[in-house]
Amino acid sequence: MLQIRDILWGFLYIACAVAIQVQVTPTHREISVGESKFFLCEVVGDAKDIDWFAPNGEKILPNNPNIQVSRNDETTSTLTIYHADVDHAGIYKCVAKNGDKEAQATVQVKIFQKITFKNVPSPQEFNEGDDADIVCDVVGSPVPFIIWKHKGARIQANKDVRYNIMENGHLLIRGIKKIDEGAYNCEARVMETGEINFKMINVIVNVLPTIRARQSEVNGTADMGGSILLACDADGYPEPIVTWAHNNVILESGDKYSLTEDGSELVIKDVIKVDEGDYTCIARNKAGEMSQEVSLNVFVQAKITYLNNQTATEFDDEVTLTCEASGDPTPSISWSFQNRMFSEGEQASWTRPDQYESHDGNIVVRSHARVSSLHLKNVDFTYAGEYLCTASNSIGQDNQPVYLEVRYAPKILGVVAVYTWEGNPANISCGVEAHPGASVTWFRDGLQVPSVNTSNVKIYSTQSSSYLEVSPESQSDFGSYNCTATNAMGTESKEFILIQAEVPSPPEIQRLEPFSSSAAVEFDEPVSFGGVPIIKYRLQWRSDGQDWTGRDYDATEDLTEFTIGGLTPDTNYEVKMSAINGKGEGENSAVVKFKTGPIPSSEAPPLIVTTVTALREPSTPKLEAMVQNQGNALKVNWIMQDDGGSPINHYLVRYKAKHVSDWKPEIRMPRSSEYVVLSGLDWNTEYEIRIVAVNQKGKSEPGILSFRTATEPTTMPGASGSGLSTGAIVGILIVVFFVLLVAVDVTCYFLNKCGVLMCIAINFCGKAGPGAKSKDMEEGKAAFTKDESKEPIVEVRTEEEPTQNQEGVGPTEPNETTPLTEPEPAAADAASPAAPLLSNATNSLAESFSPPKDNPPKSSPSAQSGTVESQTPLVDLSDTPKAVPVSEPVRANGEGPQKQCEAPNRPPTQIDGSTKDAPHSPSRDATTRPQNDGKTKDDVKTEANNTAAEVKTVPNEAPQTNGNESKA
Repeated sequence: MLQIRDILWGFLYIACAVAIQVQVTPTHREISVGESKFFLCEVVGDAKDIDWFAPNGEKILPNNPNIQVSRNDETTSTLTIYHADVDHAGIYKCVAKNGDKEAQATVQVKIFQKITFKNVPSPQEFNEGDDADIVCDVVGSPVPFIIWKHKGARIQANKDVRYNIMENGHLLIRGIKKIDEGAYNCEARVMETGEINFKMINVIVNVLPTIRARQSEVNGTADMGGSILLACDADGYPEPIVTWAHNNVILESGDKYSLTEDGSELVIKDVIKVDEGDYTCIARNKAGEMSQEVSLNVFVQAKITYLNNQTATEFDDEVTLTCEASGDPTPSISWSFQNRMFSEGEQASWTRPDQYESHDGNIVVRSHARVSSLHLKNVDFTYAGEYLCTASNSIGQDNQPVYLEVRYAPKILGVVAVYTWEGNPANISCGVEAHPGASVTWFRDGLQVPSVNTSNVKIYSTQSSSYLEVSPESQSDFGSYNCTATNAMGTESKEFILIQAEVPSPPEIQRLEPFSSSAAVEFDEPVSFGGVPIIKYRLQWRSDGQDWTGRDYDATEDLTEFTIGGLTPDTNYEVKMSAINGKGEGENSAVVKFKTGPIPSSEAPPLIVTTVTALREPSTPKLEAMVQNQGNALKVNWIMQDDGGSPINHYLVRYKAKHVSDWKPEIRMPRSSEYVVLSGLDWNTEYEIRIVAVNQKGKSEPGILSFRTATEPTTMPGASGSGLSTGAIVGILIVVFFVLLVAVDVTCYFLNKCGVLMCIAINFCGKAGPGAKSKDMEEGKAAFTKDESKEPIVEVRTEEEPTQNQEGVGPTEPNETTPLTEPEPAAADAASPAAPLLSNATNSLAESFSPPKDNPPKSSPSAQSGTVESQTPLVDLSDTPKAVPVSEPVRANGEGPQKQCEAPNRPPTQIDGSTKDAPHSPSRDATTRPQNDGKTKDDVKTEANNTAAEVKTVPNEAPQTNGNESKA
């Protein structure tokens, strides 16, 4: 039996040695999400391969990042799970193989996770009538189940078909309504662990807008530039936003449109024909949008909508100007140029100013629908300028200018011959018409002038002219001067001649009619003026054997006759006359002799006849322009040629942009003015300036000047970010600095008792500032309480006694070593009766903690009549004597009542913990007089001496008060 058993055991041992066994440690494991764990697979027996398999049956490969497998040795293998996730839960299997032999073991891995709300947005919005899917995504392990609550009650889907709790935990509400709006509770529970958590979700139900137009069709007329109102009303939740659109363009408030705050009303300003059409009122909120159409019908007057300015070159074949207009009914279009009008079908049929019809066909008007074209053939520089397009219908008309720019070579204008004389400057005017502008150069004998060697020649230029000012110094300065103008289109030259002026030839006396005391002289003007205008006539006459008597007359156009008065009857006279121009006086005419007639019996005494010089209007001013640095400002100078025989009263300046018809307000300049500066002009705009000289006779012809301002620069030179001048900035800084000084001084006044305000308070009001009294009281209290073993004493001094610090003279103030009981000599000027002495002594307790007055009060006149020995009694604070009123009110500086800013009353004084009511000082009011309490002078003196016997020395540690205060 024993042998059989041994044999069986042997076979069993051999069988076990051949079989493979697998064991996984540990056999099961619970892991929280995010943790990392490993499992060890041990094999008994020979195993060639040891593999791990995931719960899904797939072999775990070594390159898996989250679950890794590693072969430790021939008999063990490790499975490591990093950062466990719920997906890693399940049964893992370890399989060992050796040929056809195989063994395996498993381990169950459980992953636990707390309830976590992954996606729970709030609020969640839905449109009314939609199926609302309220999202609440919850994860956990074990998987939690969801309970929904609304308004505190659990939602039971089996009782209301509108609700459905879906498998993913979401709540589905079919056809959600506005009443379903509110807070929903998404509650997650895990039965295995008893864990619970919840989230509140706010559900908003939006309602689609409804919209209605107040008027579906609106009519308007735009002939007066009026406004039209379009309106619609909208409802919905949230409150819908109302917008308007026209031709698929959203309209916004601005110069053209105006919208109310809620957008329900649209105002169309300055209505024109193109505003006609359908306007869409759109109401939009989160639930969607709704729209309503409103039709606008507009009847408008004729309006020009398109013009094209053109540029041409002289001698071009043709240029076309186009004008387009709108209106209802359709307007007709006509053209005009310099008061000449022409319309469709006419070839240069000019109707104004005279009846003229051109046969060359250079101007043709063609129209089609609302467009009219003006065709100009064989372009000439005279075609340049402003053309007026006029569109008209039965409602009204509109006029707009269109400009034709003709580029042409320079054309030189001006008087060829200029007269002057040596020493008299003369202006040779070279007027240039050119586009673009031309540069002008002057030459003399082939050489450009002025040269560096000439000082008597200057050039002045305007936009359209160049002036050569020559001051002849000798005959060689007279002669020919060449003006050459050049632009991009070509060059033009013209010769001007400077001619030596001569004195005028003599005038001719045509008729002389004598009277008894006068004579009428009629003359003809000289044959030759000498090249310059005659400015005066000189008439001379004399009787036989006498000197010539003469008179000068200003030359005017209608001056042809003189009257000589004051002649002697029946006397022979001679008369002659000459003409004067700028060069000088010409030769005298032939002498004409005549005899005055006798005095008739009926003739009155001779009258002296004064000839009135004939006046005329001033000549046209010559204008010169200079553009200022700003670019949109112009300085216009004028040169007055002739005042018309009467001083200039003033100048009138008018200007305007050429493309508008209205002139700017007229500017009146004084007679002494030589220029005017026009500023604030529009950029890149052509202006026309007219200046008229006015004298007693009337106005001159206007001097006309045209110019164009510069193009507006990107940044203005010299512009600064601030509109303040340097002086304003400096003034502001000074004010700020002064305010800071005042603030610092006020702070010092209240905190440190110093500064300007403190000085003013002390010197004028006698006050040390807020808080000074309490501060001194605390210092006084500290002086008495510092050594409790010593009795506090107070030195009492009458106010009549001057201190060293107050007046700078008088007895030395007692200190710690001075015997206080020894009387001090009384000053002659501080004598006072006993009653004021005791009263002041009692008041010193309160005044010792307040600042001193500016000057010690002087005694009353009555007190000075007697002499009382002044003492300085010391009073024990424990037995303060009563205040004895003085017989007279205290005066400051001996001059009436003290200033009102001094407080007459003092608060109670706290010493060593006990409160004593300090006696009040006598009232400073002049109307109040203190009463005597009945004590005599001897009683007061005796009481003061008794009190002095109780005085002890002042402790050394008592603090020193201010120099103007009493000592404690």
